[in-house]
Amino acid sequence: MFDIGFAELVLIAIVALLVIGPERLPRVARGAGLWVGKMRGFVSSVQSDINQELKADELKKIMAEQAESSGVHEIIEDVKQASEKLTDDLNEVGDEVQKQDYALRAIVDEKPGDWDGDDDGADPASNEPPQIEKQEDQK
Repeated sequence: MFDIGFAELVLIAIVALLVIGPERLPRVARGAGLWVGKMRGFVSSVQSDINQELKADELKKIMAEQAESSGVHEIIEDVKQASEKLTDDLNEVGDEVQKQDYALRAIVDEKPGDWDGDDDGADPASNEPPQIEKQEDQK
């Protein structure tokens, strides 16, 4: 707090001894010590009160941020619901595509033959390429 060195303290003690006198100096020193102790206690209590208020303000800010972030939780829930609905819709579309695929395969199986008019022996329902006969070169 105060920048008082040893030399200043000795000077104050000598002046106090001369002004107050040697008989009353111990009582005055004890009273001054009590006052300094009370001042230090008061200053430390004020500092602790200020620190508590700062911590309370920080907690209020954190609580306000948490209250605002609850909207984030709602957004997350909405996204989860939307993704579940999308997954269900995709599963339905996949089922419909599979049904159409089975129907088309059934139609192909009912009418065997060449669909494009070429008789290359390819089965339109299979994924295998048509068999091509090799022609031998005549020399």
